[in-house]
Amino acid sequence: MTVLGLDLGKYAAFILPAYGLTAGFFVWIIAASLTASRRWRRVAERLQAEKDAADR
Repeated sequence: MTVLGLDLGKYAAFILPAYGLTAGFFVWIIAASLTASRRWRRVAERLQAEKDAADR
């Protein structure tokens, strides 16, 4: 079997799912990182607003 110019031969049944799992893992990690970053940014902004309000 040839995929993107690579002759995977008899191992295609193992290599292609491994590529798929790896791509899925990367998508999941990036999404989780972005979600956590947004959450922590909101917390930091809320804490900064509380600190600014207390300083007045």
